Amino acid sequence: MEAEEINPIDTDFETALQAASLPTEDLAESTGKFFRFADRQGNPVGYGGIEFYGKDALLRSIAVPPEAQKHGHGSAITRLLLRYADIQGAETGYLLTTDAVPFFSKLGFHSVDRTAVPAAILATPQATSLCPATASVLSRSVSI
Repeated sequence: MEAEEINPIDTDFETALQAASLPTEDLAESTGKFFRFADRQGNPVGYGGIEFYGKDALLRSIAVPPEAQKHGHGSAITRLLLRYADIQGAETGYLLTTDAVPFFSKLGFHSVDRTAVPAAILATPQATSLCPATASVLSRSVSI
């Protein structure tokens, strides 16, 4: 799988996030890095992003189009984002989800109480307004 950094306001990226019911409202203001992922033949298979807050990383905007699902692309994208976070010096990865806890649990993430989440992560638009208060916060070491 190959990763290409993209502008967070890339229209294909925004369309993919909307199709996956993921937030797009804050993309233009995000300080994160966003990527388009493609298979060995160059076919786009998904997107993902990451924001850094000291030693903590917030994985976000992981979307795989329906036609590319069930081929391991979401797992591969998540692992690549974790590896990138590790290279950048992060120690812990976080994400918020309303419906993908089983998927991310298989990748080593575990639910954490919001009281145990670093303040910088809780201050992000994802945690304060874009994801509902009922969204689960998941965490894991970025080391693979």
